[in-house]
Amino acid sequence: MKIERLIGILSVLLQKEKVTAPELAERFEVSRRTINRDIEALCKAGIPISTEQGVGGGIRIMEGYRMDRTILTSKDMQMILAGLRSLDGVSGSHYYRQLMEKIKTGSSSYIGGRESILIDLSSWDKEALASKIEIIQEAIEERKTLNFHYYAPSGDSIRKLEPYFLIFRWSSWYVYGYCMFREDFRMFKLNRMDKIVMGDVFEKGRTVPIPDLSDECVFPAKTRIKAVFDSCMKWQLIEEFGVDSFSMLPDGRLLFEHEYSDDESLLYWMLTCGEKVTVIEPESIREKLYQIASNIVKKYEKEG
Repeated sequence: MKIERLIGILSVLLQKEKVTAPELAERFEVSRRTINRDIEALCKAGIPISTEQGVGGGIRIMEGYRMDRTILTSKDMQMILAGLRSLDGVSGSHYYRQLMEKIKTGSSSYIGGRESILIDLSSWDKEALASKIEIIQEAIEERKTLNFHYYAPSGDSIRKLEPYFLIFRWSSWYVYGYCMFREDFRMFKLNRMDKIVMGDVFEKGRTVPIPDLSDECVFPAKTRIKAVFDSCMKWQLIEEFGVDSFSMLPDGRLLFEHEYSDDESLLYWMLTCGEKVTVIEPESIREKLYQIASNIVKKYEKEG
């Protein structure tokens, strides 16, 4: 839509000192003539835009111009505040709460009374997580390495990391950076990190790839599970995988098929379902579940 493109062009001009019409045309996937008409429309709306032809020329907003806050609607401000409020749930310094107060003070006429969206990103271990985030944020800003103990399914280890990104994904917090131990970029889950301390300043210059956070990249499918669940498990399948994750059998049970990235997480989930699930395939998972169940029986028989 034109109005969305106009706001997008204005946002670019507010962030960059100068931009060319071909650059805007490529960014918004329209012709250069359309960009020229958009610039004319912005000028008519009262935005002081100047254009310069020739080498070194371009489009820019005149110096000294400040955007009127009314470009943000009441709903826009509510969304911004909801996001800030969610981050304050894991902030040890209450920085986001202070930032919210500044925004409210300057935009009181655009913020309604009652908040309708409440987001809390904190975990059960809220206090420990907040302190970890604070240390990692400081290390990223000051370009300092992180030294920490890491606990993973493969075992415990001591790591040294050049941190670059703090990430919230899959309902958990992670730090992404260059691991000195593996000599490669890695992502570490904060809940598995302990004894985090900042180290020395590391040099700039390393080419840092943007982490690919797609499920297919981080959790590549390795095992396809086929299982039958009791009808009472419908709510859990819908909650975790959606309404299209299973088909109804004539007897009311649920046929479930899904791909998993590793056997350990698959086995763990199947065990939490107890006798309410029967794995059909693969045979390797059936055998592992049988072995685990047999070991549990032996353990309690001895203790009994």
